[in-house]
Amino acid sequence: MSAETHHPHKAILLLNMGGPNNLSEVKTFLTNMFNDRRIIGAPRPIRAFIAWLITSRRHKEASANYALLGGKSPIVRHTRRLVDALAAQVDAQVHYVMRYTPPYTSEMLEKVRECDEIYAIPLYPHHSSTTTLSSFDALYDEAGRLGIAHKIKTLDSYYSHPLYNAAIVERIKEALGDDEAGEFELVFSAHGLPKKVIDKGDLYQRHIRANVYHARRALNEAGIHFHKTHLAYQSRLGPLEWIRPYLEDKLASLSKKKVILYPIAFTVDNSETEFELEVEYREKAEHMGFEEYRVARAPNNHPLFVRTLADLYERMQRP
Repeated sequence: MSAETHHPHKAILLLNMGGPNNLSEVKTFLTNMFNDRRIIGAPRPIRAFIAWLITSRRHKEASANYALLGGKSPIVRHTRRLVDALAAQVDAQVHYVMRYTPPYTSEMLEKVRECDEIYAIPLYPHHSSTTTLSSFDALYDEAGRLGIAHKIKTLDSYYSHPLYNAAIVERIKEALGDDEAGEFELVFSAHGLPKKVIDKGDLYQRHIRANVYHARRALNEAGIHFHKTHLAYQSRLGPLEWIRPYLEDKLASLSKKKVILYPIAFTVDNSETEFELEVEYREKAEHMGFEEYRVARAPNNHPLFVRTLADLYERMQRP
């Protein structure tokens, strides 16, 4: 068998933060995340201490949460399905690369180093130093070490892509079912960031707001009119001020007691959608007297999102 058979000359790498593949990886995941200079900006020895401190405080609770999700992050299952669906539509090998849990960048670049062209597509549609640049750091550090950085093409964001926003509309329609949209309020829930990250010029919040604009327009064009639509931020951590409005405050302010949440920051479901939104915020909503509380699924392997990624890949190949 020729080397060519083993290595189709193009590869697509789908980049994401990752999540534990099993309970023994929870500590690895937390340690790697809080040791990332893009997440904690302190000098290395101080960052290592902070990472140790946060991990030791959060490890037990995080492990208990993942145990409720079947002993691993749902991101793994959903991403594998997405890889299979995309591989069936493109003329390239498709792999996923995680930032904080296996499969790591080093492992995957080793696997595709013989390819002539490597297309790295972040599974973050919105550009942020904490996600996009963090994944690019690992990618280019490792590619430089292997001498293959010249083979890599990346893209920064795609939140305005029509097919991507069409996938969002379809997921919201699924959550609505046969019910009347006017009876519900829709909250686009995004992962939060400390306000100081945005104040330094991070594009994330600007991109999230623009994505909400495009998604609202796509809903209007599809004839779906909610009582009101909102944007809020989840996953706040620590004593710093984070970008507002916080999701809990937003839920408390709604006039309708029927709500659909759409996880606007994520393309693939993970513990922050399937545990934080589905379990923790559901409890809060019940205490607030909500009659209906629904969480729409992320795009995952929806055909429209698969087509989005295939289209991005095609566009990246154009001169």
